[in-house]
Amino acid sequence: MASPSKAGAALAALREDLVGDVFAPGDRGYDEARTVFNAMIDRRPAVIAQCADATDVVRAVRFGRELDLHIAVRGGGHSVSGAALGDGALVVDLRRMHQVTVDPATEAARVEGGATMSHLDRATQLHGLATTGGRASTTGVGGFVLGGGTGWLDRAFGLAVDNLVGVELVTADAERVHANPDENPELFWALHGGGGNFGIATALTLQLYELPEFSIVLLMFLPQFGPDVTRTFREIIRTGPDEVSGAVLFITGPPEEFTPPELVGKLVCAALLTYAGAEDDLRKLAEPLLALPHEVELAGDMPYVDAQCMLDDPPGMRNHWSAEYLTGLPDEAVDVFCARADSMPVPSSTKHLLFPQGGAIAAGPHEYPVPYRDAAWAAHPFGIWQDPADDERAVAWVRAVRADLRPWSTGAVYLNFIGDEGPERVRAGLGEENTLRLGKVKRRYDPDNVFRFNHNIRPV
Repeated sequence: MASPSKAGAALAALREDLVGDVFAPGDRGYDEARTVFNAMIDRRPAVIAQCADATDVVRAVRFGRELDLHIAVRGGGHSVSGAALGDGALVVDLRRMHQVTVDPATEAARVEGGATMSHLDRATQLHGLATTGGRASTTGVGGFVLGGGTGWLDRAFGLAVDNLVGVELVTADAERVHANPDENPELFWALHGGGGNFGIATALTLQLYELPEFSIVLLMFLPQFGPDVTRTFREIIRTGPDEVSGAVLFITGPPEEFTPPELVGKLVCAALLTYAGAEDDLRKLAEPLLALPHEVELAGDMPYVDAQCMLDDPPGMRNHWSAEYLTGLPDEAVDVFCARADSMPVPSSTKHLLFPQGGAIAAGPHEYPVPYRDAAWAAHPFGIWQDPADDERAVAWVRAVRADLRPWSTGAVYLNFIGDEGPERVRAGLGEENTLRLGKVKRRYDPDNVFRFNHNIRPV
């Protein structure tokens, strides 16, 4: 621990040297700078460095190492565990670094480390291009991609990490390195699922794909039709092309014009089909669902960037999420999934989701540390509520969903979908053999475990 005089001098120098802003406890703007998406997270970093560019990141890391501070990295600030913050730590805040540069000729985009999905999708859409992104526009690209990356386009284009072409990184030694298949290939491998354990990604280069059209069908049903809806959705995915994806989800009926008044604030079952193509083709695929008795029907061509906002929730809510990846979806699992909706917090912003996998996810490269690739389905209890008095009930519901579906679990998990559930779940998200290999990469690039506010990989 540095002496107060040394710490004070170093902080003064950082304020002078950084192009961006620096916040410490007591500074005006400090509390706003330490606020993240999940209102359950209330941590007090020692210093928050809002960096303007990669050189600022180098300066901030040097400052942190000089004072022997652990370092948290903030991109979107969207992780349920609040990984963007650490008590007494240095936070390297990348939010000012959000430029996206698209090269239509190579169909690739260079994305700065603080960009969100909205920054990425709006930049690529101008060129009729897209890549797999998260299902919320406020998600940070860096953490999303390095953690694996699943979204509406993953069955068509693969996981986000499958489309990672290169990474620009600042290591724990404040060195700037590049990682790609030819340069630091072992580090590049580790960044395909190993998250922020190895350094601060100041920029990522992602492969893009032509996406001239995108369409959706959204139907809402009374909750008792949930099992029929889920089985019908399952069959559409089984027989349909890789371009079709979506989710079955139980939600609180939203206060929107399209929601019948008697369903507002009540539990409803929804089926969302997404399609990398035209509405007419999607409607044909959706015919079995459209034939079921439904209360709401929304269908049409929609810009992908707008579809990415469909599940956005406002910041400042209380969040607890988890997931189980499933070997399949037999009727018994369907019934168990739907029955658990009866105990979810309603009314609230909570979502009880079931996503299909398969397609380009399963066909993708198996050498990366993403062991959930071969799962057929993913269940994602996504607790979002406002009143702290509901904390115990909401957390218990998320855990109960996992417990009920465990008979069909593959044992693997997508780490971006979970919070701090212990080291065994981290290994489940990386794979046992991969964990050892990742530990060796960690020792090379971060032997002191400076970057530990994450799904942590211990140096070995």
